[in-house]
Amino acid sequence: MRKTIEIMDTTLRDGEQTSGVSFTYLEKLTLAKLLLLELNVDRIEIASARVSEGEFKAVKNITSWATVHGLIDRIEVLTFVDNGISINWMKQAGAKVQNLLTKGSLNHLKFQLKQTPKEHFKNIANTIDKAENNGVSTNIYLEDWSNGMQSSEDYVFEYLDFLATQPIKRVLLPDTLGILTPEKTALYLNKILNRYPNIHFDFHGHNDYDLSVANALEAVKSGINGLHLTVNGMGERAGNAPLASVVAVINDFIPGTNININENVLHQVSKLVATFTGFRIPENKPVVGDNVFTQTAGIHADGDHKKNLYFNELLPERFGRKRKYALGKTSGRANIQKNLQHLGLTLSNDELKKVTSRIIELGDKKEKVTAEDLPFIISDVLGNNIPDKVKIQSYVLTHSKGLNPTTSISIQIGGKNFEENASGDGQYDAFWNALHKIYAKQKLNLPKLIDYAVRIPPGSNSDALCETTITWKSKKNEFKTRGLDSDQTVSAIKATEKMLNIL
Repeated sequence: MRKTIEIMDTTLRDGEQTSGVSFTYLEKLTLAKLLLLELNVDRIEIASARVSEGEFKAVKNITSWATVHGLIDRIEVLTFVDNGISINWMKQAGAKVQNLLTKGSLNHLKFQLKQTPKEHFKNIANTIDKAENNGVSTNIYLEDWSNGMQSSEDYVFEYLDFLATQPIKRVLLPDTLGILTPEKTALYLNKILNRYPNIHFDFHGHNDYDLSVANALEAVKSGINGLHLTVNGMGERAGNAPLASVVAVINDFIPGTNININENVLHQVSKLVATFTGFRIPENKPVVGDNVFTQTAGIHADGDHKKNLYFNELLPERFGRKRKYALGKTSGRANIQKNLQHLGLTLSNDELKKVTSRIIELGDKKEKVTAEDLPFIISDVLGNNIPDKVKIQSYVLTHSKGLNPTTSISIQIGGKNFEENASGDGQYDAFWNALHKIYAKQKLNLPKLIDYAVRIPPGSNSDALCETTITWKSKKNEFKTRGLDSDQTVSAIKATEKMLNIL
């Protein structure tokens, strides 16, 4: 029989300990619904008891929704050994499962709580009893468990012997300070799982040495029952074990193991968490990064064209994504041909050679080249094979204190000139409003602007050119255009002109 590993997502609790991150109650509710209904995570840890009024409101909203939909047993809250205060807080918030934070190492017990094991166990038993009497089930966190195994193993086993007598559902084993290696993870877990075969154990990894995915892999191989993960690896210090990477590793490298996660939703959830938190996903982050399904070297694109020689099991379609072929100084003809196919363009061998040379030249200058740039590069290199149907002939940008910025523009569409003016919240907004007027009168549609990013190009100084990248969404697809100029608004206008010609 295939063993199913429970996945507990703690983005909304432990992930919120990322420096500078705080979810609103509506963001927590939105993510809770997405994690449980779309991603199909088994359980979610959503908050710490007693933290704030906002946290209470968030928990109450989530538990109310979860109760209606029969999901309340999959909602968990971190609680404390505090003579029942956390239990009362949970009861008022409508939560039914507590993850009780206790001491998993003798050092934490002696120097933080200043208690003996006997005293600590007695207080824990009283807390579990109060929970039972209030209809709350209990999971137990052994805080600093990995250090406990390293420096006070006898205490850990004394504690687990005690927990084996208690009415609890799960024991949660955190590598609180991220000190474990895969070898130590396997060693410690094998000792515990062999000694307590009837207890459900979860492993909770941190990423201080960038070993959290490897440690999670070893935990599953050792026989662990559940894993704690966060979207994008959010969490304190270097973060927690990242959900997407661990899911992919288990599915591909541990036969006979099952997890209930819907892989094709991972990227969607990742992007939403990045939006809510303001922490952008690194472009090279496995599974969810922008570049991880992008081939850059020409030899790789050539190999993909000849029997998918550079494919592995991480096919982008698994995650609702598509393979891309980057353009730059290492690109060969194969990369360019792949992008031309996507654009529906065909070049002769001589034309392709000229375009390849220009792309390599731009790459040497650290210029980024995208598929959307190809028509313009081709037009520049080969003449007017692809005509500029839309030209922004002229514009006047004004900005005065106490007055809304205004813009007057002159634009040529298919050889005809049009002029319009408008005001807006900023100079580019005024330009965009004037452009809208022109296109509306011609009964032409413009795409939606969904992202607008400004930066200094890589390798430049603060007094260098400004690069504006705009992401557009049309009825057919989503695409990006870029403009480069010493003036931010002008660079955005150049990016917009590219968009108009792509349309």
